[in-house]
Amino acid sequence: MELSQTLVSLIGSIRKEKGCQRCDFCQSFEDENILFLLEEWNTQENLMTHLQSEHYKVLRGSMYLLEEPCERTFHTVSHPVRLEEI
Repeated sequence: MELSQTLVSLIGSIRKEKGCQRCDFCQSFEDENILFLLEEWNTQENLMTHLQSEHYKVLRGSMYLLEEPCERTFHTVSHPVRLEEI
Protein backbone atom coordinates (compact mmCIF):
# COMPACT_ATOMS: atom_id res chain seq x y z
CA MET A 1 0.00 0.00 0.00
CA GLU A 2 2.87 2.36 0.78
CA LEU A 3 4.28 1.89 -2.71
CA SER A 4 0.88 2.59 -4.28
CA GLN A 5 0.55 5.80 -2.26
CA THR A 6 4.02 6.92 -3.35
CA LEU A 7 3.24 6.27 -7.02
CA VAL A 8 -0.09 8.08 -6.88
CA SER A 9 1.56 11.08 -5.21
CA LEU A 10 4.20 11.31 -7.99
CA ILE A 11 2.04 10.85 -11.08
CA GLY A 12 0.82 14.45 -11.27
CA SER A 13 4.36 15.82 -11.07
CA ILE A 14 5.72 13.36 -13.61
CA ARG A 15 2.93 14.26 -16.05
CA LYS A 16 4.09 17.89 -15.90
CA GLU A 17 7.68 17.05 -16.85
CA LYS A 18 8.82 18.17 -20.29
CA GLY A 19 7.94 15.59 -22.92
CA CYS A 20 5.74 13.37 -20.78
CA GLN A 21 2.84 12.25 -22.92
CA ARG A 22 1.46 9.66 -20.54
CA CYS A 23 1.96 8.46 -16.98
CA ASP A 24 -0.56 5.93 -15.67
CA PHE A 25 -0.55 3.72 -12.60
CA CYS A 26 -2.46 0.42 -12.78
CA GLN A 27 -3.02 -2.56 -10.55
CA SER A 28 -3.82 -6.08 -11.71
CA PHE A 29 -7.36 -7.33 -11.09
CA GLU A 30 -6.09 -10.89 -10.66
CA ASP A 31 -3.31 -10.07 -8.21
CA GLU A 32 -3.36 -6.85 -6.22
CA ASN A 33 0.38 -7.18 -5.69
CA ILE A 34 1.07 -6.67 -9.40
CA LEU A 35 1.47 -2.97 -10.16
CA PHE A 36 2.19 -1.20 -13.45
CA LEU A 37 3.53 2.26 -14.09
CA LEU A 38 3.23 3.14 -17.76
CA GLU A 39 5.06 6.21 -19.00
CA GLU A 40 5.29 7.55 -22.53
CA TRP A 41 7.83 10.18 -23.56
CA ASN A 42 8.00 12.16 -26.80
CA THR A 43 11.79 11.89 -27.18
CA GLN A 44 14.57 9.75 -25.82
CA GLU A 45 16.24 12.92 -24.56
CA ASN A 46 13.22 13.80 -22.41
CA LEU A 47 13.06 10.22 -21.11
CA MET A 48 16.74 10.36 -20.17
CA THR A 49 16.18 13.67 -18.37
CA HIS A 50 13.30 12.06 -16.47
CA LEU A 51 15.50 9.09 -15.50
CA GLN A 52 17.87 11.58 -13.84
CA SER A 53 15.08 13.55 -12.13
CA GLU A 54 14.20 13.69 -8.45
CA HIS A 55 10.83 12.09 -9.26
CA TYR A 56 12.54 9.04 -10.71
CA LYS A 57 14.94 8.85 -7.78
CA VAL A 58 11.92 8.64 -5.47
CA LEU A 59 10.43 5.92 -7.69
CA ARG A 60 13.66 3.93 -7.60
CA GLY A 61 13.87 4.32 -3.85
CA SER A 62 10.30 3.15 -3.39
CA MET A 63 11.10 -0.04 -5.30
CA TYR A 64 12.97 -1.24 -2.22
CA LEU A 65 9.56 -1.70 -0.59
CA LEU A 66 8.86 -4.60 -2.94
CA GLU A 67 9.13 -8.20 -1.79
CA GLU A 68 10.58 -9.22 -5.15
CA PRO A 69 12.75 -7.28 -7.60
CA CYS A 70 10.74 -5.19 -10.02
CA GLU A 71 10.90 -5.52 -13.76
CA ARG A 72 11.63 -2.37 -15.75
CA THR A 73 11.03 -2.62 -19.46
CA PHE A 74 11.71 0.09 -22.01
CA HIS A 75 10.10 -0.02 -25.45
CA THR A 76 11.04 2.39 -28.19
CA VAL A 77 8.89 3.27 -31.16
CA SER A 78 10.15 5.57 -33.87
CA HIS A 79 6.93 6.01 -35.79
CA PRO A 80 3.80 4.81 -34.04
CA VAL A 81 0.95 3.66 -36.27
CA ARG A 82 -2.71 3.66 -35.20
CA LEU A 83 -4.59 0.39 -35.67
CA GLU A 84 -7.11 2.00 -37.98
CA GLU A 85 -4.22 2.88 -40.33
CA ILE A 86 -3.28 -0.79 -40.77
